[in-house]
Amino acid sequence: MAEQSDDAELLWRLARSSRDLAQLGSTSAEEKKQLTYDSLEYAKKALEKNESNSAAHKWYGICLSDVGDYEGIKTKIGNAIIIKEHFQRAIELNPKDATTIHLIGIWCYSFAEMPWYQRKIAATLFATPPTSTFQEALRYFHMAEDADPNFYSKNLLFLGKTYLKLNNKKMALLWLSKAKEYPAQTEEDKQAVDTPGAWPVTFLDRFLKLPPF
Repeated sequence: MAEQSDDAELLWRLARSSRDLAQLGSTSAEEKKQLTYDSLEYAKKALEKNESNSAAHKWYGICLSDVGDYEGIKTKIGNAIIIKEHFQRAIELNPKDATTIHLIGIWCYSFAEMPWYQRKIAATLFATPPTSTFQEALRYFHMAEDADPNFYSKNLLFLGKTYLKLNNKKMALLWLSKAKEYPAQTEEDKQAVDTPGAWPVTFLDRFLKLPPF
C-alpha cells in the first residue's frame, strides 16, 4: 500500500493530497480532522525516510500548522518555532522554492500582527515566545517574488498588506493593484480577490481618495 511506502517523494505527496481533501468545502468536520492528522503522519514519515527532502520539510511544516488548530493555543504557539525551522530547512535545500519562502513571510506577518492578548498568553506560556516584525515579513515576501516573479496572487496581496502595515501607501497601492489584476487561475486566487476581509483594496481606494482601479 502507498501508506507503507519507503519513498519520501510519494509520502509527502500523500501528505499534500490528504490536506487538499481536508480543505474541500464538501469534507465533513470529522473527516477534515482525520485527514489533517493523516497528512501530518505522511509528512513525518517522509522526513524519516529522507531528511534532505525539501518538500518533506515544507509539507511537515504546513501540516503541523493545520494540526495546531485542533490542539489549543499553547500547542499552536509551541509548534510555531518548529514550523519555521522546517520552512527554513526547506529553503536551505531548495533556495528557489518561492512558495516556502512565502510561507515564512506569512509566519512572520502572523506573529507581527498577533493581538496583545495572545502575546500576553504566549509570554506566560513560554520564556521566549516566537516574535517577528512586518519588516521581516516584507523581506521574505520580496525574496519569494525574486525567486519566482508573479508566482502567486497571495504573495502580491501580502506585499501590499505589509506595506500598508508599514504606512507606505505608494508601495501598498502598487502591490495591491497587481494582486487585483492577477488572473485568477485557482479557487484560492479567486478568494484572494473576492473575499472582502482577505485584502484591503476597497479600503485603500477610500484611504488614498483614488477612483476604483
